[in-house]
Amino acid sequence: MTGGEALVRALAAQGTDLAFGIPGTHNLEIYRHLAAYRIRHLAPRHEQGAGYAADGYARVTGRPGVALTTTGPGLLNIATAVGQAYSDSVPLLVVSPGMPLRHPRIASGLLHEMPSQTGAFGHLTAFSHRVSSVGEIGAAVARAFSLFRSRRPRPVHIEVPLDLLDTADDPGPPRTAPDQLPARPRPQELRAAAEVLARARRPALVLGGGAHGAGAEALALAERLDAPVATTANGKGAFPESHPLALGVRLHTPAVRTWLAESDAVLAVGTELAEADLWSPAPPLTGTLLRADIDPAQMYATLPAGIPLVGDAQETLRGLRDALATAGTGSGAGAAAGARAVAALRAAADAGAGHRERSRLPLLAAIRSVLPPDAILTSDSAQCCYYGALPHLPVDPPGRYLHPTGFGTLGYALPAAIGAKAGEPGRAVVALSGDGGLQFTVQELATAVALSLPLPVVIFDNGGYGEIRDEMAARGDAPVAVDHPPVDLGALARAYGGHGVRAGTPAALADALREALVTPGPTLITVPEPAAPGPETEHPEETAP
Repeated sequence: MTGGEALVRALAAQGTDLAFGIPGTHNLEIYRHLAAYRIRHLAPRHEQGAGYAADGYARVTGRPGVALTTTGPGLLNIATAVGQAYSDSVPLLVVSPGMPLRHPRIASGLLHEMPSQTGAFGHLTAFSHRVSSVGEIGAAVARAFSLFRSRRPRPVHIEVPLDLLDTADDPGPPRTAPDQLPARPRPQELRAAAEVLARARRPALVLGGGAHGAGAEALALAERLDAPVATTANGKGAFPESHPLALGVRLHTPAVRTWLAESDAVLAVGTELAEADLWSPAPPLTGTLLRADIDPAQMYATLPAGIPLVGDAQETLRGLRDALATAGTGSGAGAAAGARAVAALRAAADAGAGHRERSRLPLLAAIRSVLPPDAILTSDSAQCCYYGALPHLPVDPPGRYLHPTGFGTLGYALPAAIGAKAGEPGRAVVALSGDGGLQFTVQELATAVALSLPLPVVIFDNGGYGEIRDEMAARGDAPVAVDHPPVDLGALARAYGGHGVRAGTPAALADALREALVTPGPTLITVPEPAAPGPETEHPEETAP
């Protein structure tokens, strides 16, 4: 069996049924065998788009996203998407050829040659593994999937020397990553945490991306404790935002930051509590911090844990529920004082919204009114998303909201929506972006056309990089390179074979979105942004337009 077939067989043995990528001179032996092993393939127009699509697929399906690249520039093109997946703990497997086994260390001018692909990607991934035999390929793939299932998911890169792809040898028996029981904190830590929560008069829950899959347990615990629940951008959708205890994505607001600082017990589940989550340095906490995370290193990061709870989020929250029941604590009476606190905090947070943020509310309400409850939304590092949809477009499970947190990449929304739609073709998927971010990956409209499934793409057009424009104005600087000449984005979508319309009012937006949800292919809906009387409230993500 050639190395290329051994690789495809190994992917199929782990349950891979879809790969994203672009064929190139050096990876053709991989592509030769995809159909035989029933692995479908979706070809984005750029490797960065392939990475974002695989990321979106992984987030909504819970299965690792697989991306195939060629050597050199093809691999480096996906690096930004890999960095985003690392930041957001997404299981992403990138497979590429590499220089031949006996390639000289002195550059020889071979096509796509670079000093070390594994050296570059070893700093972007959980690990970058260069195999040295056909028989090692299955073990390398099983190692990647074992990490995805047992630890904090991070991207992985596997490199197969290009001459090994065409070499026939014994691959050994198929290998699969072993099933592992979810990790659970130690009983004494669960008991200690339950005692702190039982005594708390002002408990707080903060749910991050690691809490997805534990939403039912988080809801039961919040109701038992009568505790307000805030979510990070990555945690949006883990807890129903229509619930009276839900604060939503408002950790960046002064009122909610003060509430967090004054809570006497804070249970943070699957979140780093980092600047990317809070949009500023973490506030000093006066209460006990209980950190629940699959990653032991998080117990000592940013804000050290008063009580560490290392384990799977679902198992940890179940253990806390059992410990509280054994102690006879918690009334289970549902939201009362907690709901009143949430209503006051929401009102205080929303009172500080800027003019442009308030002007988007009718548009976001129009989007929500059309979408089914289980819709999937993807967003970009754009003002319409972090000032708009994140705090003001409510999402309840099983709906999902995918946002590029932390690394703060641009151009994520469209290809991530393509990956989400490929993974969940029966669910409504909508991409939200700004005109600046869209143009980082606008060529993926062609990929969406090839997918031939309904995919609305809502673009809030502020004529360039609105966030950086506002930051320049706040500094007293003259705007430089932030204002773009007008682009007829609808015409661009039609040129790719999709559809394009403008919607200047909430009613027009609702009508256009309703039509787009039943029209095969992408429909790009341009929403002109209203002008603001001055710069928006300062936002710390300096690279976000």
